Amino acid sequence: MQPAAIRAGPRSANEDERALIAALRRGEEAAFVELIDRHGASLARLARTFIRDRAVAEEVVQETWLAVLNGIDRFEGRSSLKAWIFQILSNRARTRAVREGRSAPFSAFGGDGADNEAAVDADRFHGEEHRWLGHWAAAPSDFSQLPEERLLGQETLALVYDAIRMLPQRQADVIVLRDVEGWQPDEVCAALGITDGNQRILLHRARSKVRAALERYLAEGPTR
Repeated sequence: MQPAAIRAGPRSANEDERALIAALRRGEEAAFVELIDRHGASLARLARTFIRDRAVAEEVVQETWLAVLNGIDRFEGRSSLKAWIFQILSNRARTRAVREGRSAPFSAFGGDGADNEAAVDADRFHGEEHRWLGHWAAAPSDFSQLPEERLLGQETLALVYDAIRMLPQRQADVIVLRDVEGWQPDEVCAALGITDGNQRILLHRARSKVRAALERYLAEGPTR
């Protein structure tokens, strides 16, 4: 059963969020259940991009919910409630990943995206000795020609998630929120504390790396 503040007739998204926040501050259990229903699965998916161990990732999600309950009275509404919750999860998961020994430097968690990393391997393009300098030497594969059952098979999807977990953390954050959860760019920027320009750079690099991993897998064929 939904809290009374949420049940009362049609309302805008902002009104709905204000009603939910008010119900949470009153300690209404139904409001907390509503919040978990909305965001629980997404939080778990994002936590797994930081932490491979499912049990540890679930612990981080639980810690996030406790932090939400304990901090809801201090929530100032500078971002959406969803963005605030996911920022808590990102911060806690990042700290836990380091504690659990994930082999990634702190620089991988940075959000500026202003380094010299190429989005696509240089050997995908023709070099100076070629008449078509800078053009594709190995153009991206056309996945639309492949059978749908191959593209959407469990083995293929597992490969995609493994490729995401291998990304630098900020790239993994952005691609999960944009392409898995379907967030808008401004929501991602608010949740992760990055600029729109950095969000676009990180997403482009992440998509390029995941696509490259998918190309290699599809070229080799499924394992038996």
